[in-house]
Amino acid sequence: MSAAPQTAPLQAALWMSGAILSFSSMAVAGRELSSDLDTFEIMMYRSFIGIVIVLGVATFRGRLGDIHVRNLRLHGTRNLAHFAGQNLWFFAVTVIPLAQVFALEFTSPIWVLLLSPLILGERLTPVRALAALIGFAGILIVARPNPESLSIGIIAAATSAICFALTTLFTKKLTRTEPVTSILFFLTVMQAVFGLLCAGYDFDIAVPEVSALPFIFVVGLGGLLAHFCIAKALSLAPATVVMPVDFIRLPVIAVVGMALYAEPLDAFVFLGAAVIFAGNYLNIWTETRSAREPA
Repeated sequence: MSAAPQTAPLQAALWMSGAILSFSSMAVAGRELSSDLDTFEIMMYRSFIGIVIVLGVATFRGRLGDIHVRNLRLHGTRNLAHFAGQNLWFFAVTVIPLAQVFALEFTSPIWVLLLSPLILGERLTPVRALAALIGFAGILIVARPNPESLSIGIIAAATSAICFALTTLFTKKLTRTEPVTSILFFLTVMQAVFGLLCAGYDFDIAVPEVSALPFIFVVGLGGLLAHFCIAKALSLAPATVVMPVDFIRLPVIAVVGMALYAEPLDAFVFLGAAVIFAGNYLNIWTETRSAREPA
């Protein structure tokens, strides 16, 4: 048995730093683009860049043969969920503080726990149910739902987390039969089509200014790079090591929001995010411990 996942926590942390930088850069780029492009246009241009990157890497690695048209319906379902979630996320980063968006995004693993019995047939154990309850307590602390504090931005961010959970579950289902190259190819192609249809329904697609091109490139590359960094980190260390490092992106984006957009630091956002993290970490720690126990 390989001991690599247990012996490379520093390397895993460095890879997670890349993911934190990518997610934070994508949030800032999305906000900067919002004055010239709507979310559908951002997704469309992002997906065009993604197609070039995926095809380029697949060609370089000789993996073009992995792309095939099996399971198009499941690809379509997965990418509709991701397209909806990403549009809601890009909308949320323009209307509420960035730290609040990231805190609510951390609830996605909780939704994975609750929805996995329906989609993957997995069992909802007592520990998973407890983790979900703790996560929802964190949501209430972050959102503080009342007529004064509840906004369309909070609803969008919270709903995007559900969509991302669906994306995760359908991706897991696809990985049972589909190569990663095929999943990424249809991810970019289908979402380019969705973006083109939604952005062009009125025959008025905005052409980005030259000054916006770097931000479009950051958005296009950021998502792919972030998930690649997370995958690398998980290959080098257990999730119980990687998860706490991922939580660092909340204070990082809070500082970014304060420095660039004068967003106040909200103690309730940090408290709620800590509770959400506790629910997620409880489940990951329990699952990791169970996996190590002899049958």
